[in-house]
Amino acid sequence: MHHRTPDRSSADSSGRPPASGPAPTRRGLLGAAATTGVAGLAVGGAGSTLARTALTADSGPALTTLGSTAHSFHGTHQPGITTPVQAHGHLAAFDLAPGADRRLAAGLLRRWSATAEDLMAGRPTTEDTGVARDAGPSSLTVTFGFGYSFFDATGLAEDRPDALAPLPAFSADTLDARRSEGDLWVQIGADDALVAFHALRALQRAAGDAASVRWQMTGFNRTPGATARPMTTRNLMGQVDGTNNLKESDEDFAGRVFVPDGGEPSWMAGGSYAVVRRIRMLLDDWEELDLTSQERVIGRRKADGAPLTGGEETTPLELDATGPDGRPVIPANAHARITAPEANGGAAMLRRSFSYHDGFRDDGAPDAGLLFVCWQADPRRGFVPVQRKLDRGDALSAFIRHEASGLFAVPGGPRPGEYVGQRLIEGR
Repeated sequence: MHHRTPDRSSADSSGRPPASGPAPTRRGLLGAAATTGVAGLAVGGAGSTLARTALTADSGPALTTLGSTAHSFHGTHQPGITTPVQAHGHLAAFDLAPGADRRLAAGLLRRWSATAEDLMAGRPTTEDTGVARDAGPSSLTVTFGFGYSFFDATGLAEDRPDALAPLPAFSADTLDARRSEGDLWVQIGADDALVAFHALRALQRAAGDAASVRWQMTGFNRTPGATARPMTTRNLMGQVDGTNNLKESDEDFAGRVFVPDGGEPSWMAGGSYAVVRRIRMLLDDWEELDLTSQERVIGRRKADGAPLTGGEETTPLELDATGPDGRPVIPANAHARITAPEANGGAAMLRRSFSYHDGFRDDGAPDAGLLFVCWQADPRRGFVPVQRKLDRGDALSAFIRHEASGLFAVPGGPRPGEYVGQRLIEGR
């Protein structure tokens, strides 16, 4: 996905921020935003999780505005879905305590919602540890979802969505059950690492005895402003990753990503389904390939992400193009060909992933790859058909391992005064 970066209103003509003056404090950043009314803030609504006044498509961030960007906790959809992907992320699953019931779950979700609302506004919380005291909200988003087992634990099995049925087994999976699934899922993103960690710790503390961490993963992306102009990010294989991702401007975007009003179940209106996969990249093997071989595996040029059939990054794939030898220019098993919507009956999803690096394995290979997160209105029409096709013959499969997996129902955004999931828990 493209990063949108804050306006350089405080920079000089060279594009650099002012060289003098005191560094902004957390209070000062928030005060400046409040004074201007809307600068750096996104408030409510389906598309308003994008901080449009602080993020533009053709300029980089001024150091004094990166921290002040805030997103609203309330809205038609939860934050962290259409929000531009941040530089730092945490994914975590929690299991409810043994003997938990609906009342305990409601109390937990109330505390979590109140904590997330304060954190995203840059306010201290009851669980504040002071870690983020000097920073603004830094584009923080907190997103909550329910796993398949949540509904059994809370006696709500009759309200479990059909679309939350467990994902089918894929032949290439080597899944670790201890790092998969979970009753509750939390996604945290921020453009400051301390702000992101502070949110994770605050939510863990707010869980109290009601729930415990099942697994947690930490990821990262390119920091806004790190490139001379906004660009599609690269993954740890060095490939431009996210060129053909769904865009809010697409005519059918909402229908592909969000459960519509009147959909089933009704409490999921405005919500989405997140598939989460920890995908380790075999970087030692990948890096032994020459450039031409790498590009044939992906189906795109490594330098700029353009299709092997030519053009620019956003040029459509010419899947029927053949070379002088009569063979497809984009190989039949190239990743770009297999994942193309036109090759999957139109199946598509919104990908919003983080890279990760968890040190080195015993053989010296990096334990690194992609924390894959994709959003869709129904995983049976989005992720599942595409992954089945990848499972049957994707050239990239030789260089990756799917090691953890989860599927979560992410309800619509709470209204002011509501907590996340209230319409499920309380039936309204």
